[in-house]
Order: sequence, then C-alpha cells, then structure tokens
Amino acid sequence: MNPNLLFNPNGNDDAQHRTIIKGNTTGLFNLNNTKYSRAKSLYTIMIGNFRVPEKVSGLNEDSIQYKSELTDYERRAYDGILSFLIFLDSIQTVNLPNFSDYITAPEVSLLLAIQTYQEAIHSQSYATILEGVVDWSKRDQIYYFRRDNPILLERNQYIGQIYQDFIDNPNDANFFKGLIWNFLLEGLYFYNGFAFFDTLADQQKMKATDRMINYIRRDELTHVTMFTNILKEIQKEFPTIRNDKVIYEMFANAVEQEIKWSQFILGSQIIGINEKTTETYTKWLANNRLSLIGLAPLFPDITENPYKHLDRLQDNNSEKSNFFESTVTNYTQSSSMKWNRDF
Repeated sequence: MNPNLLFNPNGNDDAQHRTIIKGNTTGLFNLNNTKYSRAKSLYTIMIGNFRVPEKVSGLNEDSIQYKSELTDYERRAYDGILSFLIFLDSIQTVNLPNFSDYITAPEVSLLLAIQTYQEAIHSQSYATILEGVVDWSKRDQIYYFRRDNPILLERNQYIGQIYQDFIDNPNDANFFKGLIWNFLLEGLYFYNGFAFFDTLADQQKMKATDRMINYIRRDELTHVTMFTNILKEIQKEFPTIRNDKVIYEMFANAVEQEIKWSQFILGSQIIGINEKTTETYTKWLANNRLSLIGLAPLFPDITENPYKHLDRLQDNNSEKSNFFESTVTNYTQSSSMKWNRDF
C-alpha cells in the first residue's frame, strides 16, 4: 500500500470513482461531493459531543472519597485502570494519522481527524481526573503503572507492536490487522474499566470521575461505529483484503489478554464485580462486536451481559440506556440526527 500524496493534481475526487482505500484522491477535502453520505451524519454526532474536561464538577468530592472511602482494592483498581486507559488513548492519538494516510475518501478521513482530536481530549480528561483526585506525588506512578506490572507492560507492548508492524511494513495484511486492532481497542479494551467506574458510581462513589468516563465512552462508541463501517466498506470494495480467520484469531487473543488483565486489576474484592463477571462480560462484548461486522459469536454459550445492575444508571441526556450497548444513538447531543450503521 502507498500513502496518499499530499497533493495529487492527477487525482479524481468524483464520488463515482471514490473508494475508501486505494483510491486516486487529489488531497482536496471536497465534502460537498461525497460517496459515503452517512459519514456526514456521524460527523455531526461527533462534533456535537464536544466538551471541556475542566468543566466536569465534583472532583474535589472524589478526592475525599478516594483517600477515605475507597477500599485498598478499589484504590488499586482505580489507579491501574486509569493507567491502561491513558495508554490506550495516548497510542490512538499518535497512531491514527498513520492509518488516515491510506484512507482515500475525504469524508472518512475527516472522521479520523475528529477521532484523533477526541483521543487527545480523553488524555486531557484523565489528566484532569488525576489533578483533581490524586496527590501530585502519586500521579507519575499511575501514568507509568506498567513499569512495575509485567501484565500491563505485556499488553501495552503487544498493542504497540501491531501498529508498529503496519508502520514498518504497510501492506494489505498489516493494514487489515491494524484496522481490526483499532476496532478491538475501541470496542473491547476500554469497557471493563468503564464497568468499574460505573459500579463505583452505582454505589455513590467517585461520581465525578464516572461522569468524565461517560463522556469518554460516548466518544468511543462513535469510534466503534466508524470502524465497523470502514470494515464493512472494505469488505464490499476489496473483499480479498478481509480475512475472517485473522479476525477470529485476533479476537481470541484480545479476549484472553483482556480477561487476564481485568481479573488481575479488579479481582473479586469489589462489590458487583468478580472474576466470573469479568470473563463473561468480556466474552459477551466480543460476541457483540463480531456481530457488528457480520460474524458469528466466538463464544456462543455467552448470550447475556452480566452487569444488569448498571441498567438503572442514566446517560447524560437522562434517557434510560444500558451503558454497554454498542449503539451510539443514546449518546448524541443532537436529537435531530437520525442514525444508520453504514456509511
């Protein structure tokens, strides 16, 4: 694969000649002439999700609870989960442009640019949480939790290597693996951590932190939708690139790693979470994500989300919703938008 030229005067931006990758783009963002028209709807949703992390109130109360009300197990999980989430959004911020260089539909490139910005906002969100909740002397310990934790270090290295393989050797197979890893990162890796913060909030603990996490999740769900659509379009336009065997292998590995890490950092000492719910939820979520791209479940015996107690939580629009659904419809601030899953 070859990256897009910065300016290609011999390109053709007509919608009928446009493809999501391997197209002949000029480099011009002609957004009045689009092929993937529903990408414009997703753009509106993503822009409507804009927020300023510093505007989330209540972190002072969280700081008091962190020091005096959380158990040692909860405090350890709080620190370790934040460290992993920080890494995920950090690597996404840096790496997304490497994939965007190969997208030849400007309306889709625009979404990836917004995602990159949102991932940077997520990093600022975590910094705001740490500044408001954790003493300054402990913050670096959280950022670099992996220095003393071989399980987290192994995970971070594995994720980074998948992306590095594509940067070093940008062929079709590595590009496809990178897309699947983006899909897994956005659709699987964040959510045991999100479940932890929601569980604390359900017990009236660390509610400001959970509000910040809810904003981040709202963005991540749009990213899941975007990569779902990119994968569908590639299957439609370049079916030989898709490899279902690779998808299942990567999903199986991702689930194994996610369960290993989440069971380690969450354990069974936190009310509402135990090693069994962690395993069940991870497998349930993997099945859900596979269904989005038209594949049968990897774990057919897992059919229900174990975290029923979180159904009673409300989203930011005061609409009843399950925080673990794959749809983004409940998270948009633009009530006039209609949603479709395909571009």
